[in-house]
Amino acid sequence: MGSSSRALLLAAVAAAVAGLAAANFRDDCDIPWEPQNARFTSDGNGLSMSLVSNYSGCMLRTKKQFIYGTVSTLIQLVPGDSAGTVTTYYASSVGDNHDEIDFEFLGNETGQPYTIHTNLYADGVGKKEMQFKPWFDPTTGYHNYTISWSPCMIVWYVDSVPIRVFRNYQASHGVAFPTSRPMFAYSSIWAAEDWATQGGRVKTDWSKAPFVANYDNIHLDLCECGAGGCATSCPAAAAQYNGACQLSPAERGQMQWVQSNYRIYNYCADPKQWINGQKPVECDLAQY
Repeated sequence: MGSSSRALLLAAVAAAVAGLAAANFRDDCDIPWEPQNARFTSDGNGLSMSLVSNYSGCMLRTKKQFIYGTVSTLIQLVPGDSAGTVTTYYASSVGDNHDEIDFEFLGNETGQPYTIHTNLYADGVGKKEMQFKPWFDPTTGYHNYTISWSPCMIVWYVDSVPIRVFRNYQASHGVAFPTSRPMFAYSSIWAAEDWATQGGRVKTDWSKAPFVANYDNIHLDLCECGAGGCATSCPAAAAQYNGACQLSPAERGQMQWVQSNYRIYNYCADPKQWINGQKPVECDLAQY
């Protein structure tokens, strides 16, 4: 990507995430796994993470936990033959019955598209996968990926386009939704050749290692856990993260376009994934 094109993208993303608090990979995050495989730019606003072997990838984690908020960054995925690699961007609690909001980017053979894999865990239960093919090449430049978590809904955005919504129907319909467990935000790159590419049919070509994913300009707008813990500091401030509690008509149109043209898997249409053979309640409820 040329410097002028990258500058235009950065400017566009800056406008799209206006209101988010600028953060810094080096100052606001830790590298808890394989720190030797991470490289920061001199100002700490850029980061590369490498997968060098089947057992040596890399993971970044925010220093602070939060309940509700928005995390956003630019990512350039591994180019070329990325089969068997998984690059991630997600938020997760720790401990039993964890909550998690996932972006996972599943690599592929040269010339074949990535899979954008999304999932949600609430009270330790997942099986809410949706997958998409990108409508752009995610390896030739940077693209923005955003997770927005509010008390009323979770939204996954790609370049400011909502691709998926999961609404909070816990009180009205008993659908589990993350509301109380503090999360960290994470990014990582790791090996998963047994399942990641075409169901594990295509293995990783380790002669191509290291596999490198690049990150730029992390933004965090979070209800951070304070000295008194999350129970005292976050619920009281949660109202400011409610937003409109629904997508705008324009955003609904964008999401419908993505899901009609680029969604390749929906757990709501896969009875094999339903717990006890029962269609999940939320599948018949509005998600926008």
